[in-house]
Amino acid sequence: MDNALLISLSHQIASYRSMDVIANNLANVSTPAFQREEPTFQEYVTRVPPAEGQSGMQSLSFVQDAGVVRDISEGRMEHTGAQFDFAIHGKGFFTVQTPNGERYTRAGHFTLNDSGQLVTSNGDAVQGDGGPITITPDDGEVHIAQDGTVSGKNGQIGRIRVVDFQNPRALLKEGATLYNANGQSPVSADSFQLQTGMIETSNVEPVIEISHMIEVMRAYQATATLTQTQEDLMRQAIDKLGSMPS
Repeated sequence: MDNALLISLSHQIASYRSMDVIANNLANVSTPAFQREEPTFQEYVTRVPPAEGQSGMQSLSFVQDAGVVRDISEGRMEHTGAQFDFAIHGKGFFTVQTPNGERYTRAGHFTLNDSGQLVTSNGDAVQGDGGPITITPDDGEVHIAQDGTVSGKNGQIGRIRVVDFQNPRALLKEGATLYNANGQSPVSADSFQLQTGMIETSNVEPVIEISHMIEVMRAYQATATLTQTQEDLMRQAIDKLGSMPS
């Protein structure tokens, strides 16, 4: 295949990848604590022998997918008034126990299960410093302090475990808002405030995402035009060669 077509194809694949990430961001604009992602690309340069009429080795520049970067900026705080809705203002993640082990999230829409344990919408137990947080009717009116301390009429019940990581962007994503430590060791977060009756919204800005989508569509159209031009030139060359007398 002609080198120009290969280069154009690499650009089109990059555009397709960008559109896929943007579409996922827009699909999760209403997902609490969802963190938008942005694709990253790098230049891949290779050397090829000269074509007819050229001299010396030629450099070809392709686009190579380098993965995605997660935007870890804090989303907007939205008031819900629900007793067990929590938003982390600052750095940190809630710790939850899943069937696959401990996972981490900033989505703080919690409820109590039939056993009085504080759980996520998936039924995963929210962890405190000493294990799951369990609230019983005997605890009466429950108060949650900004440091995560849970207290009832008989005193302290527990403290919601909020952790942080040296490199939050390196956490492995599982689903929309759940993260795997990916080999990192969690440490106790110390620069946060727990906001009760609130949830953190997605940090996706729809207008910005749509503007990025338009830019990607224009880039794709430009490379598609280049591909079509190259194909037309090749077709014309073949037609001319076919019409030449043998």
